[in-house]
Amino acid sequence: MDWPITVSIIFICMMTTTNTQAQNSAQDFVDAHNGARSEVGVPPLIWDETVAAYAQSYADRRSADCAMQHSDGGPYGENLAAGSWDLSANESVGMWVDEKKFYDVDSNACVGGGECGHYTQVVWRNSSRVGCGRARCLDGWTFVTCNYDPPGNYIGERPF
Repeated sequence: MDWPITVSIIFICMMTTTNTQAQNSAQDFVDAHNGARSEVGVPPLIWDETVAAYAQSYADRRSADCAMQHSDGGPYGENLAAGSWDLSANESVGMWVDEKKFYDVDSNACVGGGECGHYTQVVWRNSSRVGCGRARCLDGWTFVTCNYDPPGNYIGERPF
């Protein structure tokens, strides 16, 4: 059995932005994901409280250091993001979806020297549930994680 590939990229944007209107509800995360999924014709994700509890627990753990490290081999697919501002649901998912430009459908590979594994997890056809967590770190940054059930990014398989 091939295990899913877990990818991690550090998103560092040195911005001084006050985003007091940041929208971070479960529905905001779901809508941001499903916008990208509808573009490629895969079924929408639904919010799952169990997956969300896992994600929030991990975000809370990372709040001490905001380290871009994946959780310890959990049962879910996982995307991470961090920003020096009050990173919102839309901004986090937008970072992952922006990797679409590096995903080549024909070769099923990342091209142009860019990462695309976060994007392929967002649109992975077999993932049906999502849960996300956010935490403000001690250094003022925001750490965001979204987890996916079932996980995606299996070697040799196409996301859609």
